[in-house]
Amino acid sequence: MRSLLITNIGELVTADPAWGAGPLGIRRNAALVIDARRVEWIGRAADAPAADARVDADGAAVLPGFVDSHAHLVFAGDRAAEFAARMAGQPYTGGGIRTTVGATRAASDEQLRTNVARLRNEALRQGTTTMEIKSGYGLNVTDEARSLRIAHEFTTETTFLGAHVVPAEYTDRPDDYVGLVCGPMLTAARSAGARWIDVFCERGAFDADHSRAILTVGADAGMGVRIHANQLTEGPGVQLAVELNAASADHCTHLSRADIDALAGSTTVATLLPGAEFSTRSPYPPARALLDAGATVALATDCNPGSSFTTSMPFCIALAVREMAMTPAEAVLAATKGGAAALRRSDIGHLTVGARGDLLLLDAPSHLHLAYRPGVPLTTTVVLNGELV
Repeated sequence: MRSLLITNIGELVTADPAWGAGPLGIRRNAALVIDARRVEWIGRAADAPAADARVDADGAAVLPGFVDSHAHLVFAGDRAAEFAARMAGQPYTGGGIRTTVGATRAASDEQLRTNVARLRNEALRQGTTTMEIKSGYGLNVTDEARSLRIAHEFTTETTFLGAHVVPAEYTDRPDDYVGLVCGPMLTAARSAGARWIDVFCERGAFDADHSRAILTVGADAGMGVRIHANQLTEGPGVQLAVELNAASADHCTHLSRADIDALAGSTTVATLLPGAEFSTRSPYPPARALLDAGATVALATDCNPGSSFTTSMPFCIALAVREMAMTPAEAVLAATKGGAAALRRSDIGHLTVGARGDLLLLDAPSHLHLAYRPGVPLTTTVVLNGELV
């Protein structure tokens, strides 16, 4: 493995104020060296040591690789017509999930694998170096395990979401389906390497009691806990996430003051998914209130075929700044260090000595351009685990 020098960096975003100026820990006219897949040295470009390979940033901005801590990539089928209907005024209810379940069950392993690879590469080209991938479109023992095995080919951050919705064959027997999720499906998910367990705690999906039962069994089995919380209504999901010490409560679209205070007083990260609000014409999450209260906030894409079909973390950053009253610095931190916190990872989401060698170069002098130039493919170079990709 060769060492890599990135030099002549106009703006180096370390994402750690101990390493530079402001909340982003910015260093000017900087350089860094990656060796053995880790950041080994940071300093002035004029003082840069020799390395086996060299990239001249030519004054561009360098950021930590984005950490997308919420994505649903294992699926088949298309729901563009559903999107068009929403744009014509039809409200989003989550009911289209079952459409994707049918298409996913009917797809071959190779079809699913090809789609995951396409979307993962699409995200990587835009600077996403770590991506969580959920199951949730199989909803039976065989297809949930299959989805997790395929997801594990692309990331170690795999999440068992058997409790996405109750499948059609269990419509009149939700208790039986919860028993299946907590029993044979969970066993198969563990065998497939799932690190996390998740539940869609929402009206029309799983209530607080069912959600608590599923998540508790998963935690007892050694899985980390995450929750789809308060997306469609002001419900019990956030409070349940805090109660169970979940790594993240995701969506957080409809929050009470008590929900905001609970998140601020906990280690549970509020993972906000503005792509979903964009695609469903829903209210955006109260990011400003969460940040002002002291909660840890992450941004993620929620990439899925129904309610947020985007892999672009830069797009989500731009939405957070424009629609959620976040500053560009807050949005970048949420897309990097915040995402790492939502995965309970300390090795990613920042560029300091000892961090994993994940970074991106922008065709721009500053991180500000991520929101300033929305929709423009600014990422020119990506380094993943110390290797140029």
